[in-house]
Amino acid sequence: MRHLRSATTVVALVAAGALLAGCSGGGSPSASDDAVTLTFWGTYGNGGNSAQTDELENELIPAFEKENPGITVEYVDMPYDGLKQKLTTSAAGGELPDLIRSDIGWVAQFAKLGVFKQLDGTMPGFEDLADAVYPGTLETTSWNGHYYGIPLNTNTRVLVTDAATLQKAGLSAPPATFDDLEKLAAGLDGSGTFAFADSGLSAWNVMPWIWSAGGDIADADLTTSTGYLDSPESVAGVQLLVDLYQKGQIPNLITGNTGATGTSDGLPGGLYASILDGPWMQDIWAGQYPDFAPAYSPMPSGDGGSISVVGGESLVVTESTAHADAAYKFLEFSQSETFQLGMARAGQMSVKPEFAQKQADLVPYFATFSDQLETARARLPIPQAGEVDTILNDELVPAFEGKVTVADALTAAAKKIDALLADNG
Repeated sequence: MRHLRSATTVVALVAAGALLAGCSGGGSPSASDDAVTLTFWGTYGNGGNSAQTDELENELIPAFEKENPGITVEYVDMPYDGLKQKLTTSAAGGELPDLIRSDIGWVAQFAKLGVFKQLDGTMPGFEDLADAVYPGTLETTSWNGHYYGIPLNTNTRVLVTDAATLQKAGLSAPPATFDDLEKLAAGLDGSGTFAFADSGLSAWNVMPWIWSAGGDIADADLTTSTGYLDSPESVAGVQLLVDLYQKGQIPNLITGNTGATGTSDGLPGGLYASILDGPWMQDIWAGQYPDFAPAYSPMPSGDGGSISVVGGESLVVTESTAHADAAYKFLEFSQSETFQLGMARAGQMSVKPEFAQKQADLVPYFATFSDQLETARARLPIPQAGEVDTILNDELVPAFEGKVTVADALTAAAKKIDALLADNG
């Protein structure tokens, strides 16, 4: 099994001991070991996406139940914004389900609280399942040296461009390197089109540039950020963006100007030549800009290569489940070709490289994203990931505005992240 970074922290949602004292999971144990009902909470219908809920409820759950007589799965769909709050209050009140489709950013937080079950060393065959997924997706399920979920679906960010806008800059292909992005900016100087746009300075936004430049946010054991986030390589990755911003080639959308044109409108409108975004944009543009033909290409490479960031959801088992063995069977089923390609047809990317080609046959534009996932990495798998985003934004905005150097901004951010990492354990 791959060795991944560990993470710990203190999270003050509720006292960990109180959380689990009365938890009863998916109800009391069944009277018969042969009749089990698993309750599964998720957000497949978020935003009115009926295709995913239809696939799950009408095809995949029935297929699982046919393969596993005696196990019934009751799926409960919730609004995405409400699931975390429901999970928090239900854990405190002892009313947890057996299975949860969890945002990857929640895994460490609830693992720390003792809500999610540790899978390595507990679930039979977990190591084989873990070895079969993209490395970056597995890292999102880790906390404190152990694993608390299995990647369920994934995504990443790639460069998205428009051929007509590139031609305006004299380019026949999307920027493949940092140098190419600077050439794009030079070709657009004075044209009224920005070379690149993004909507913030969180880890989701800046880590692809830092990793691709050869930098990092912390050491492999998650003990320190100093020496990594403020390394010359990390500074170079952010400096590229700052230089383009100060040359007028990145709009102030990146520093939080809510009045600036969003990337989803600015790219098809010809205002932005390139953005980083995910596979979900294809359907959005098809509905809003039917004549727009986005071109997908890898994250521009620097000295560290072409490395982007992992998104998605994980499937977790709650610590309080009365039906762990049945829940493990559903986790195993979630990694099958039936489940992974069924959800690919409904718009969710597979977490397994072995299905990449079959997935691309079903959804051709997924191919570039699958290639990027081979090197994509996870953000810090710690409970205070939201605080990391706040730190990065707060320290980097002044650097873009020319008030401090990039090196000083990253040094300050590293010291604050050091304090979070010191809370691990």
